[in-house]
Amino acid sequence: MSRIEYSAEIAELLGRVRRRPTAGWPWRPGEEVPEGLPVKQSWGWLFVPDGRVLTLVNPRDGVVSLPGGSLEPEDAGDPGVALAREAAEEAQAVIGSAHYLGYLYDRIGSANGGHECARVRMAALLRAAGPTAPDPASGRHYRRLLVAPGLAVELLGWGAPGLRQARAAVDLAVRRLGVPSAAEETIEELPAAGLAFG
Repeated sequence: MSRIEYSAEIAELLGRVRRRPTAGWPWRPGEEVPEGLPVKQSWGWLFVPDGRVLTLVNPRDGVVSLPGGSLEPEDAGDPGVALAREAAEEAQAVIGSAHYLGYLYDRIGSANGGHECARVRMAALLRAAGPTAPDPASGRHYRRLLVAPGLAVELLGWGAPGLRQARAAVDLAVRRLGVPSAAEETIEELPAAGLAFG
């Protein structure tokens, strides 16, 4: 097995990572959201050409997340539009077309005032990331890490269900986005000044 490479600064950041407890929402890969079940959130596996994905680390509490968030009125009910907007706000990311992967069924509805809802997962190419800036909605200034999808699952703390989700994302990314099936293993932080991907 090859050794994962990363800088001393990233090692220090990873040492503070805190995983959220898993909510146990069932993953529905490839299934359309049933009519009448509101879509309240959209999160994305954003791939760079070497197969790594973008993860965000909140340096205040060490929580790792994928880019994404709640649908807002300006998204007109479109999870792909919501993902593009949230990725731009949180990570200053410019993404390609978002491809639907499936949804998580949240029967408790913690994102919907106690009523059941769907939390959509999508995949897209990360085309560029601009200079780092705080998220206008939360004021959080995320650290932006590129990691292999399997490692993203570990950092997110999603366990076996997360691994199934990551596999669905990788399968789509290989077929539709042209990324390699085996990702580069190096963990890299995006530069504060931003970066474009060719």
